[in-house]
Amino acid sequence: MIDALISGKVFTSPKTGTGQSGKQYATCRVRAPASNGDSVIVSVIAFDAMAQKLQTLQEGDSVAIAGAMNPKAFTDKTTGEPRPSLDMVASQVMTAYQYTKRRQASQQQ
Repeated sequence: MIDALISGKVFTSPKTGTGQSGKQYATCRVRAPASNGDSVIVSVIAFDAMAQKLQTLQEGDSVAIAGAMNPKAFTDKTTGEPRPSLDMVASQVMTAYQYTKRRQASQQQ
């Protein structure tokens, strides 16, 4: 696993669930821009408090996520070419709303 920070837009709206241990989780996919102008889809799972933050997002929302990332590859069904894929376990989720709130709080002090 790799410690990583990604930013992008929510590609699929979060889905929530409860694991066998009773722990809440949320999953979604984030489209993160790549340096070559293409994009990479990152499959994200978050637990507990981070799951609650993730589930407030909708498709198209901007987000930054930090966590443990596992690189993979898959074959594109359309082109038949290999494509990168990334799985991430989120340890932090930051939305534009949270950033705005923090900035406003610091300006009021």
